[in-house]
Formats: sequence, structure tokens, C-alpha cells
Amino acid sequence: MQIKPFTSRLGQVWRPGPRWGLLGALAMAFLAPPSASEAKYASIVIDAKTGKVWHSINANTRNFPASLTKVMTLYLLFEAIEQKKLTFDSQLKVSQRAALQPASKLGLKPGQTIKVRDAAAALIVRSANDVATAVAEALAGNERRFALRMTQKARQIGMKRTTFRNASGLPHRGQMSTARDMAALTRKVINRFPQHYHMFSKTSFTYQGRRYSSHNKLLQTYPGAEGFKTGYIRASGYNLITTAKQNGHRLIGVVFGGNSSRSRNRHMQSLLNKAYAKVRAIPSPKVIETSHLRLAPRKKPLRGSTLPKRDIWGIQVGAFYTRKPAASLATEISRKYARILKNGQVTIMPLQKSRNRILYRARILGIRKQEAYRACRSLKKYRRPCMPVKLPAQLEIAAS
Repeated sequence: MQIKPFTSRLGQVWRPGPRWGLLGALAMAFLAPPSASEAKYASIVIDAKTGKVWHSINANTRNFPASLTKVMTLYLLFEAIEQKKLTFDSQLKVSQRAALQPASKLGLKPGQTIKVRDAAAALIVRSANDVATAVAEALAGNERRFALRMTQKARQIGMKRTTFRNASGLPHRGQMSTARDMAALTRKVINRFPQHYHMFSKTSFTYQGRRYSSHNKLLQTYPGAEGFKTGYIRASGYNLITTAKQNGHRLIGVVFGGNSSRSRNRHMQSLLNKAYAKVRAIPSPKVIETSHLRLAPRKKPLRGSTLPKRDIWGIQVGAFYTRKPAASLATEISRKYARILKNGQVTIMPLQKSRNRILYRARILGIRKQEAYRACRSLKKYRRPCMPVKLPAQLEIAAS
């Protein structure tokens, strides 16, 4: 049988020797690049604010991220702007290596320059590989050093199973990530660079008189969709990160290994719909003020008996000079740790400070001592403040 050479998913050309027969055919079957339908599937949906996982399948499976890689490239670009190493008006020089990157691209020429503002838009909307390399070379000198920085940053923000080898997501056998890691990266971008988050909602941008449209069609079809990034190489299938906000609740969805862009979009829509249905099914905890707390009247004990102790235990998770963030934080903690705090009551306790300022203490009261300490241990693992509190035995929490 005649065996023809082929290019692997890693861009390597394999040519059979003259004596390859059945063994060669088997080798080709093993080495041939997978179709999109054979790429590894994974998905996750998390709460953008709390990190709570609403859906997860194969979320820790390592896959090719494709152009989702550019989210980290943008993260480091935004970080350089924050550190005043660049501005949005800075010019990035295009090298010959950058200009030779394969599509998708802007078609930049060696020696040309591009503003950081246009580069960011090109990465988000056009997913331009030539621009990704130009950014990498501007920030680190060459793309290899930039990829090392990307991986280092990934570890710093908790992406434990991600390794980057280039700035674009073009095929490389060592460039791997997971749905969970990409969700964590997206959440970090939203929380650290909220001033730049709006850029991921762009559906088009114009550069040198030419208009480029986004591949992310879900931005225009899903209610509340805000961003984020698409990705595709043959070895990965169709990847997608989507952020959406409905009724003040923002979710992050990640899909790896879609069969087509259309089926991937439909699947993402289904995952988000199911997650929002779960969000709506959770009743909001009631928030009471200290004015609803009162001392219970003392009762004389019966002769020969003693009153049982009725100390009220709870946790304090923060204190603010305005009520709204106190109530928001206590409600968020009560929801996220509902298993431990299921019997607790979100309570805002004002404390008069100097200069007539009032400090609003965010507390969850009415739980057992063991639950209070357990909740604080869980919160402190994630570096969130928590303090067990014990209130007077005669204090009652009024139903509201």
C-alpha cells in the first residue's frame, strides 16, 4: 500500500520510509491529527464573583487552548499598562517573525508599527497571530521568553495545569490548559482589570480603513452576553469562553472541543441557561439590622433548676462604613457556604465610631460554635477575613 506524507497537528511533516507497510499505516492512524469531533471535550460554568462552580465536566483535563491563549497575552499587556511600561498610545514594532505568523492575522509588514490600543482590539476581535507575536516581543524581547512569563503568571494566579509555549495559541505539543484554568484566568481579568473588561464585548473594530468582525456570534444572540474569546485549531476543536450577566449575576462559561462553532455556541447557551436556572432557584438570605435584635426578658428559674446557656454564635466577615457592601458580602458568604451556614441569619450590626461615623459589621448569626470555626477555617484557606463571634446569651434574633 502507498503511504503519503502528512503534517501532524504540531506542524511536523512525517514521511514514510520505503519499507513501511501495515506498521506504517498503524503509525499514521496513531499520529494523525484528530478531527474537531475527536478533540477532548471539557466544560465549566462558574460564578464570576464567588468562584462557585455551577457545572463541570472534565474541567481538569488538559487540552489545547488555541486562541484562548490570547487572554493571557492580553492580561500581561494590561499589566504592563498598569505598571506604566506602556500606554494605549505606545507603538509596537512588527518584526519579520511576527509578520510571518499564519492566519488569523492583520497582515502586518516587517518594520511596521501598531498602537497598543489597536493591538488589544486585534487580539480580541480578529485573534491576530501576527499581533500576538508583536506584543510578546515588545514585552519580553522574544516570544519564547514571553511564553515563560505567561506560564509563570499562570502559576501565580492559580492555573496549576496550564503551560504556554507561544503568545497566540498556534499548535505546539506543550501548549496545554484546562477549562477550570481558563475560567480562573477570565475571572482574574474581570476582577483585576475591570476598566478594560468592556473591550471583550467588541463585535468589530477598524484598522487602516478595514473593518474586522468578531467570530464570537454569541455576543449578539445570548441575553446578557458580555464577552469573551473564541479559539480554534484542528487539534483542539472549537473552544469558547463566554461571560454573561443576568439579574445582576455574572457567570463565566468555558467549552473545549466543540464540533463546530455553531454547535459549540448552542452548547454554551444551554450550559448558561441551566446554570442561571440553578442560581434563580436559590432563595436570597434575609438581611436584618441590629434594631431587630433584642435582649430576651430574664425568667426566674424554677426551684432546683438552672437556665440553659443560650450563647449566640456566628461569624463576622467584614466591616464597612456603608451598609450596602456589608450586606452584599454577608449575603455572598451565606450563599457560597450554605452547607455550613444553613441555619445562619445575615445580620448587619452598626457600631458608632469617632466623628459620628458608623461602622457596619457584616455578620452571620444563629449557628453553632463548631460551625462558626469551621466556616472561618474554610474562608481563611482562600485568604478571606473571618472571625467567630459570640453574643450575649439573652440576645434574640427576631424573625423579619
